[in-house]
Amino acid sequence: MNNYKITNLTSSKTYFLNEEELTNFFKKNKVQNYDIINLTEQKRIRRNKILDTIAIFSFFAATVLTTILIIENYY
Repeated sequence: MNNYKITNLTSSKTYFLNEEELTNFFKKNKVQNYDIINLTEQKRIRRNKILDTIAIFSFFAATVLTTILIIENYY
């Protein structure tokens, strides 16, 4: 289930709603007056960036270790 952050553009009031509450909220209010942010998607993107950073660091570390092992064995 997705979570959303809804901000009123005129009063800057913020609401935190799930999918069901979101549909009920916009039955009463106009969508054009609000900024909608999907918090679940932002959390997923943040987690993927962290995992990408870990993967790049691991690849770099493996490359350095392999180079050191080659130098030790052949020189």
